[in-house]
Amino acid sequence: MFIQTEATPNPATLKFLPGKPVLPGTTRDYRSADEAAESPLAERLFSIKGVSGVFLGQDFVTVTKKDGEWQHLKPAILGLIMEHYLADAPVLIKPATGDLPTDEDFDETDKEIVNTIKELLETRVRPAVAQDGGDITFQGYHDGVVFLNMKGSCSGCPSSTATLKHGIENLLRHFIPEVTEVRPV
Repeated sequence: MFIQTEATPNPATLKFLPGKPVLPGTTRDYRSADEAAESPLAERLFSIKGVSGVFLGQDFVTVTKKDGEWQHLKPAILGLIMEHYLADAPVLIKPATGDLPTDEDFDETDKEIVNTIKELLETRVRPAVAQDGGDITFQGYHDGVVFLNMKGSCSGCPSSTATLKHGIENLLRHFIPEVTEVRPV
């Protein structure tokens, strides 16, 4: 088994591509071992000293470090992911049927605007962000302001503000005149 690694725009994260599906059709973002209890893979990754976050994408795993050097962490992470897949262990204890329920916050009168926002995020933003080992999901819309949740390598990335303001905000404002601003949650 050969696992590829890719750098991300966030120097504290590294993207691992096992060449096999991780979570087809969904994602999970864990910030602690306690949160990762539903995922044996993520839970084991947190056992590596220095790991502070695990994001499971459709075909990749993004690991965030709090300290330590990648040259020391990377071999342990690669070994653990390889061991997990060679043992044919499940990524989640229960089957993944979609993203975890979210508390989306918006007024029902804005449903058409929200649907357009979600469609643009799904078709134009999320695929590009996944290339960098992250994800961005809709959280709410009020008075022209779109609230987005940044996950994986996007969370805490030095360039995430520029991505939000210059990329996503401009895209949404171009297609949806009602949108005036985009903010992270």
